[in-house]
Amino acid sequence: MRVTIVTREWPPEIYGGAGVHVEYLAHQLQNYADIAVHCFGSPRGDAIAHSVPLEFAEANAAMQTLAVDLAITASMDRPDVVHSHTWYANLAGHMASLLHEIPHVLTAHSLEPLRPWKAEQLGGGYRISCWVEQTAYENAAAVIAVSDGMRRDVLDCYPSVDPDRVHVIRNGIDYANYRHDPATVEIEALGIDPAVPYILFVGRITRQKGLPHLLNAVRHVGTESPLVMCASAPDTPELGDEVRQLVAQLRTEGHLVHWIEEHLARPTLIQLLSHAGVFVCPSVYEPLGIVNLEAMACETAVVASDVGGIPEVVVDGDTGLLVHYDETEPHEFDLALARAIQGVLGDPTRARSMGLRGRERAVAEFGWDAVARKTVDVYRAVCQ
Repeated sequence: MRVTIVTREWPPEIYGGAGVHVEYLAHQLQNYADIAVHCFGSPRGDAIAHSVPLEFAEANAAMQTLAVDLAITASMDRPDVVHSHTWYANLAGHMASLLHEIPHVLTAHSLEPLRPWKAEQLGGGYRISCWVEQTAYENAAAVIAVSDGMRRDVLDCYPSVDPDRVHVIRNGIDYANYRHDPATVEIEALGIDPAVPYILFVGRITRQKGLPHLLNAVRHVGTESPLVMCASAPDTPELGDEVRQLVAQLRTEGHLVHWIEEHLARPTLIQLLSHAGVFVCPSVYEPLGIVNLEAMACETAVVASDVGGIPEVVVDGDTGLLVHYDETEPHEFDLALARAIQGVLGDPTRARSMGLRGRERAVAEFGWDAVARKTVDVYRAVCQ
């Protein structure tokens, strides 16, 4: 079987969970099918890359995406199946399906109607991204949802999609690489003292990830616990400014904040995850949350919001603590987040137990080979 995967992100340009998903899935799929990858960006040795055409260099970001999708479709050899990831690639998958009369499978990593803050980033382009996504979902031969919560969201947002075409295949984790690393040299090189339990956040600066909620919560946590933020690429200058102001306020109040804005190599990230006192995921929207799996695989207790697919990963009271998020009561969420963080940091024995149970769950339930085998089953079904 010949499968073409279309994705915006591909190594080394990975900035989110969808990119991590595609990287590991494509690698495992090579054991079962002939895989070709088309991606956005600069030339790669292991994928066919497409940059924004010069004519669209100054266009709205959504228009740039459509231009790249057209280029991908035009250059694609006819595969048996085309599989797209995120709205950035959905139009290429849909057009390839029409052009070559082949099934289009897409993976639902997130949904545009549930991310209205993207209008801040894309302007009118947000209406274009919503149109692209709706068109692709309503015409796809199959939709793969990365969690049960994601499946419910797909059917709620796009009620004309046949429920029988929406399959749940949860995200995976490379637990052979993501495992507790006792070394600390990489952490110390960043100026972080691994002997002092720290609060760790890893994610993009986007409304979805809820970073301002964490920064507000930390104000209610003792100053003896540093905050380590691996956070970059703000969606808008305004959001970047908001985060900088909140960080400045924390520092003024005596909190130690290590803000790492550059992209970290995977071994460094694994060390940071391994030695954190608690990993925090304050997302206000999260279809699954691979980063929680990464923390669990490194034996670190997780505090996370209870949105989307997170409860399918983090078992409340067992592998971490879940905090209820209600968009109508953001201040209450901040305070509850602070209490959960304090609860983990204040009980190292329980935190250690949660970390070990998290590792067990990551290994038992979320291996990438199983994800690949289930994905191939979907390919075979739509090709019959």
